[in-house]
Amino acid sequence: MVQTIPARNLALGDLIDKFNLQRATDDQFFTEWLTDLPELSEVEKQTLDRVKNNYLYLIERYSMSESIVKMVVLSPLLDLAGFYQPPYRVEGEPSVEIVVEDEGEIVRGQIDVLVLHHQLWILVVESKRNTASIEVGIPQALAYMLGNPNPEKPTFGLVTNGSYFGFLKLTQQGVPQYARSDDFSLYRRDNELYSVVSILKRLGNLLLQ
Repeated sequence: MVQTIPARNLALGDLIDKFNLQRATDDQFFTEWLTDLPELSEVEKQTLDRVKNNYLYLIERYSMSESIVKMVVLSPLLDLAGFYQPPYRVEGEPSVEIVVEDEGEIVRGQIDVLVLHHQLWILVVESKRNTASIEVGIPQALAYMLGNPNPEKPTFGLVTNGSYFGFLKLTQQGVPQYARSDDFSLYRRDNELYSVVSILKRLGNLLLQ
């Protein structure tokens, strides 16, 4: 009998045991979040300042659901990154299945936001409730990224709860390997959404080269 495992119930250790996932130790494995980042215009920075102020105002007064986090924070970030324009296509919450070989198990779950470029997955965005640490979303995001139908190409992800942001990279050539960026926070003095959008633009440009 095949057992179905909700992706939200997976821990990082489960992915290590079931998929032989390994953390990359090479500093050069994930440099895309550090190098060749595009500069933002003053208008883009002003927009991101407004996004930050909107979020901080709301979070002080309300318990923000996942849907509100998407609307207030994620949507304007994806817009500024250009993912609502050709040649990208955005799909919301498509179903993903990952078959665990030889164990009679299927890992199934929902992706919050998926950005596609000519059927190629380039970005998985996991928005968690703002009260949850992004650490909770990392195994879930990696599980979805392992379902990439083009495993010969790297998959990039962004995990956020609205307050904190972290990028992921996964490769599946040979042994699956992943790495993560530093975390970015809306609670720091500088507006780190500038970096988040620059990285999103950088990842999008990789597929247009």
